[in-house]
Amino acid sequence: MSQFTDGDGNPGLGSLFDLQKDIYPVGRLDLDSEGLLILTNDKSLNNKLLNPSNNHSRVYWVEVEGKPDLESLKKFSGGLEINVKGKKHITRKARIKKIDPEITDREPPINAQKHPVRSWMEICLTEGKNRQVRKMTAAIGHPTLRLIRVGIEDLSVFPLKSGEITQISKGVLYKKLRLL
Repeated sequence: MSQFTDGDGNPGLGSLFDLQKDIYPVGRLDLDSEGLLILTNDKSLNNKLLNPSNNHSRVYWVEVEGKPDLESLKKFSGGLEINVKGKKHITRKARIKKIDPEITDREPPINAQKHPVRSWMEICLTEGKNRQVRKMTAAIGHPTLRLIRVGIEDLSVFPLKSGEITQISKGVLYKKLRLL
């Protein structure tokens, strides 16, 4: 979970990594999501990166139930109505395309008997409402089974593997996030 304290029997970042006390995550990944998470002590980065008016792109690889047709993909990319904190919200336009990534199964793996037909999509958003990707895939009739954030602007999770962490300079980070 992208919080430092343990919660609901799940380890927080503080249990997994020995980090300075002034480090915190920018953005969030919920318990059912994985991928790129920025940890920093740069207090200004949060607003620069997460403010929707700055239009920073976030790229996700998403395994969904079923095989979305072209009409569903068009509907998705044009903007959808989702519920955010009890209010209707029309999402911004998004990019979506079918992909076939070579990645290892998650732990625990997706139940193949319960979800025999699955497909992968690459989704690029410029806003980040709570559980937005999951709400959008559900709105087109293809619920999310697995979600991996693979990039923010030019910052990529690759070549890191699950559970790995690396340190980069503020200059490199800002350049990759297109904040310079």
